[in-house]
Amino acid sequence: MFSQSAKDTNLRLDSLFQTIFKPGEPGGAVLVVRNGKVIYKKGYGVEDIQKKNPITSQTLFNVGSISKTFVAYGILRLAREGKLSLDDDLYKYFLDFKNPSIAKKIKLYHLLTHTSGLPDLRKLSEDSVFYLTAKDEENFAPLKQTEQLNFEPGEKFQYSNPAFNGLALIIEKVTGKKWQQYIKETIFKPAGMKHSTITDGPYPQTGVAHGYLMQGKTFIEKDYGEEPTFAAAGNGGVWSSTEELWKYEQAIRQHIFLDSAWISKSRTVYQFPDWKAEKPPFIGLSWFLYPPDFIGHTGSQGGFRSDYVWWPQRNIFYVLLCNIPQPITEIREKVLNILKQ
Repeated sequence: MFSQSAKDTNLRLDSLFQTIFKPGEPGGAVLVVRNGKVIYKKGYGVEDIQKKNPITSQTLFNVGSISKTFVAYGILRLAREGKLSLDDDLYKYFLDFKNPSIAKKIKLYHLLTHTSGLPDLRKLSEDSVFYLTAKDEENFAPLKQTEQLNFEPGEKFQYSNPAFNGLALIIEKVTGKKWQQYIKETIFKPAGMKHSTITDGPYPQTGVAHGYLMQGKTFIEKDYGEEPTFAAAGNGGVWSSTEELWKYEQAIRQHIFLDSAWISKSRTVYQFPDWKAEKPPFIGLSWFLYPPDFIGHTGSQGGFRSDYVWWPQRNIFYVLLCNIPQPITEIREKVLNILKQ
C-alpha cells in the first residue's frame, strides 16, 4: 500500500504531466524510482497520431543521445578485455585521415568526453537529402578531412555527434561484427532489455512511437526519413522504453555487464591536465555530471526528446521519453522539486 505522502507525490506528478501532454496528441512516458522501487510510471498521449495507440511505459521511443552511453560502454568493455585502450589514437583505427598528425593527437577518451577538438565538417544543410540515409561511416567520413582542430585535444569541451559515429565504427573494427549486434549481445541481453533495439539501416516501423513537430496547428512527422542524420545510429540510434531504461540503470549499478571500477570511471568527471576552458570539466566517459550531484544524459533527435537522471544522494532515478519536443530540463527541475518534498 502507498503511504499518504506517496499518494500525494503521485497526484502532484500526474497533475504536472497532465499540464504538459494533451490526450490524443503525441506525448511521453515517465518513470520514477525511489530507493530501488518504481513509485510512478505512466504514459500520456499517443504513439502515432494516425493509429492513436496510447503511450505506455513499454512504448519504444528513439532515445537520442542517451544512445551514446551504450556506445561508450561497448568501448569500455573492449578496454576492460584488453582489446583496445582508451589511450589509443584515432590513426590506429582510421589510416585514411588526410592529416595523420591530427589523428595521432586524438585519443579514444577524447571522443568519449567530447574534447577531441575535431570540427563537425558535415554539410548537413547543403546536402540534407544525402544525410537522410547516411549511416555512421558517412557521418564520420568528413571528419577525416580535418586540417585544423578547433582546439588541442583535452583543452575544452565541444559536443560532437560524429565522434560517437567514429566510436561505433571502432567497435566494429575490433569485434568484427556490427556494433548494434555487439551492444545487443553484451548490454541489452544481460540487462534484460528484450524489446529495445538499435537503428541499423531502416528503423523499426512497427511497435515504436513516431516523432512529431508542431507546424502551425498541424503535427508533422519528424523522424527516420524526415530528419537528416537519423540513420547514423552511433550518436542516437537506440530505441527503448522507460521500463527497459530502468533495467539498464539497474544493470549499470549492479555491474551486470561491466565491473565496478569501469562503471565508476564512466560516472566520474574525467580530468584533463591541459584543460583551458573557464568552466571546469563536467563529463565522465559519456555521462554528464550535473550539479549538485546528478548523473545523466539527455537526448534530442527529430521529434523525440529524452531525459535520463540518476540522483544518488536521494536514491532517485527518473526517465522521461517524449515523441514531441518538450522543455525537458525545466520539467526535470519540477519533477525533482516534487520528489524532494
